[in-house]
Amino acid sequence: MVLNKKKQWYDYLWIWTIIYFALGFFNILFAWLGMIDFILPLIFAIVGGNKWFCNHMCGRGQLFWVLGRNLKCSRKKPAPKWISSKWFRYGFLTFFMTMFGTMIFQTYLVFSGAESFKKVVKLFWTFKVPWKWAYNGSVFPDWVAQFGFGFYSLMLTSTLIGLIVMAMYKERTWCSFCPMGTMTQGICKIKAKKGRENL
Repeated sequence: MVLNKKKQWYDYLWIWTIIYFALGFFNILFAWLGMIDFILPLIFAIVGGNKWFCNHMCGRGQLFWVLGRNLKCSRKKPAPKWISSKWFRYGFLTFFMTMFGTMIFQTYLVFSGAESFKKVVKLFWTFKVPWKWAYNGSVFPDWVAQFGFGFYSLMLTSTLIGLIVMAMYKERTWCSFCPMGTMTQGICKIKAKKGRENL
């Protein structure tokens, strides 16, 4: 008889993903909290040499599982092999980081006064959606909010892509080419190689 695994506190981090997008919807400054999802996986991989964060604490991965498995929103079909291929994973990582760099540059332009502050969220790196209600000024300079709009765009776009592939294929298909997963996997491989060399 297989016993049900006891739920841990981190098994409910999918709720955090929903809270994150809700907070950013009403106040774009909360988008900065998404940096946690960028920094923590790298720290876990560098310190622990494993993908424990991706496997246990990724709120988005859990959300795809809850929607796909529990709420039956997934076809549960195997994804095409090219989606998890090395060339696609690293190609998508390169593209993703290029978009991240573009977002940083846009923030710098607002910081330097070269461009005006824009209250828009860009979906799929292309479609500009007005998001004016999410920011009415604060004690922070405009470049802080501009970064928030850019980062929220990045997080929302990647989540929408994850939802699309979740619906089309297996629940956590996104995880097979997630940029953070690719980076942490690369870090783990480097650490494992260095560990073997030091033996």
